[in-house]
Amino acid sequence: MPLSFPDRRSVLRGSLAASAALTLPTALGAAPAFALSGRPRADWGVQAGDVTADSGLVWVRSDRPARMIVETSATESFRNPRRWRGPLLGADSDFTGTTRLHGLPSGEQIHYRVLLADPDDPRRTGEPVTGTFRTASARRRQGVKFLWSGDLAGQGWGINESIGGYRIFDAMAKLDPDFFLCSGDNIYADGVITATQALPDGSLYRNVTSEAKSHVAVTLDDFRGNFRYNLLDEALRRFNAQVPNVIQWDDHEVRNNWYPGEVIGTGTPYPAGTRLDDMAVRSRRAFSEYFPISTISGRPDGRIYRVHHHGPLLDVIVLDMRTYRNANSPDDQTTDPQGILGAEQLEWLKRELSRSRAVWKVIAADMPIGLVVPDPVEGKANFEAVAQGDPGAPLGRELQIAELLRYIKHRKITGTVWLTADVHHTSAQHYDPSRAAFKDFAPFWEFVSGPLNAGAFPASALDGTFGPDRVFVKAPTASNVSPAEGYQFFGEVDIDGHSGELTVRLREYDGTVLFTRTLQPGRVGQ
Repeated sequence: MPLSFPDRRSVLRGSLAASAALTLPTALGAAPAFALSGRPRADWGVQAGDVTADSGLVWVRSDRPARMIVETSATESFRNPRRWRGPLLGADSDFTGTTRLHGLPSGEQIHYRVLLADPDDPRRTGEPVTGTFRTASARRRQGVKFLWSGDLAGQGWGINESIGGYRIFDAMAKLDPDFFLCSGDNIYADGVITATQALPDGSLYRNVTSEAKSHVAVTLDDFRGNFRYNLLDEALRRFNAQVPNVIQWDDHEVRNNWYPGEVIGTGTPYPAGTRLDDMAVRSRRAFSEYFPISTISGRPDGRIYRVHHHGPLLDVIVLDMRTYRNANSPDDQTTDPQGILGAEQLEWLKRELSRSRAVWKVIAADMPIGLVVPDPVEGKANFEAVAQGDPGAPLGRELQIAELLRYIKHRKITGTVWLTADVHHTSAQHYDPSRAAFKDFAPFWEFVSGPLNAGAFPASALDGTFGPDRVFVKAPTASNVSPAEGYQFFGEVDIDGHSGELTVRLREYDGTVLFTRTLQPGRVGQ
């Protein structure tokens, strides 16, 4: 069933209509005493998101009601800035807001600063907070580089300042990517973060804590508090100010392995009869408040799946494998029209792949295709992702993926690559019909990375239905290995503007390259 929640744009539109016109000094670089007591503060940093060749979204959170103002410039000096009047930030959006910038030059570095103005006295502004991003280039020769990973603050492993907090973001920032694709599990709403956790050597992992992370999230304020927790980390705030995001969501934005229609709770920690659809509505609202994300307006489900166009070289097709799926089950049914994407999203995906003229079509999946992810419940062998461990002909959710792979082959769609996270290790799988039970598809690659800062786990088993060959994997042999012990990963995609070659590098938390594979453009299968 489609989920629904209040459209934040309509709420902010009402606030804008009720507010007065704003006048600010033009020489903001010389304005005195920005941070005087009583002026709005933006302590949570800034973010940019869904940046295209001529547009982008900028996000901020205030500590009190404020008008959001964005100024952009081609230089850090902000000489002759362009000004954008943003929304009025209030309690209805947890004092967050997003401003869309448009008409930007393509392939250029955009410097921006966000000011928060007192709604009752527009001359009173807080200290500016600055950020930067590059717009996508309309010219192929400039190339594209982006990173991806997922899974942040999971299994009780939070911000540990003694190891540099979320230190992986500093390593990613050094690569200066065009954008970062977060493949889901941006928060662990179902996880508690305590002050300490014991490590195998007897020492303690020490977490920054917050009230919101002292219990599982149920209310809207709980979910908002989970997103705020991550922004306590300095490395993440620095990264957000430098690198724009493309954001997905997955299960832990609500609860582990959740699916639409699921009802849980025996009283602790969730109230009996808790409808996860209701919790998902609250989480999605907080998600939309805390990220600069382009969603399709006018839809009751606040759609997250979308295409991120990044010039002639790249389309990133962002899936939502959570909201429209069927219930987790043994997944051995011989017909399955709903699958993991839902029928409507599957048809949309086919259309977008067919109409894409980009050299590379990256399918950003929040779950893997051929890795078995169990979801055992009361002794039942239920499954959470696509694969269910039966290496034979497609069953259950595999039927929908088989339909998609067949479509890609028969339409001769070139340059498809699958990226995902979720399983808390890093690996590279090559799928080939010569090894598969289902053979009507062209070969393709799936690359897995993560976690960013969460427990690491052993490598998942492979399902032979689509003929995966795991050519690389790095994973611990023990379960729930802490970030202090390593096994935190991210991936890099680098597309050369001259040759069109796409190179994938799987990296550790400090940037060390573990595995490299270069793919050639213009081929149906690799």
